[in-house]
Amino acid sequence: MQVGEVMLGVRRCPGHTPGHIVFFHPEVKIAFVGDVLFAGSVGRTDLPRGSHAQLVTSITERLWPLGDDMRFVPGHGQMSTFGWERKTNPYVSDLALGRA
Repeated sequence: MQVGEVMLGVRRCPGHTPGHIVFFHPEVKIAFVGDVLFAGSVGRTDLPRGSHAQLVTSITERLWPLGDDMRFVPGHGQMSTFGWERKTNPYVSDLALGRA
């Protein structure tokens, strides 16, 4: 998707809501994730058609491949990196998911 002179990547990341999308800039290493992922937490899934399992899949299969050094701007709270969340997030870290 082009915004002015900038080309952003787009990934569909359902779970918080069925149609949620994430925008990212691979060269600058920044992603705008909304309420999918937070520093130390994940988005709500108790909304209509929300799904915790789908949210975890979206994060681990669509966001983590963007790289550990990818910084992200959540819908609320402080920025973090995918790498830090993979190590420490109690909901989607490799250890929490039995992948360590």
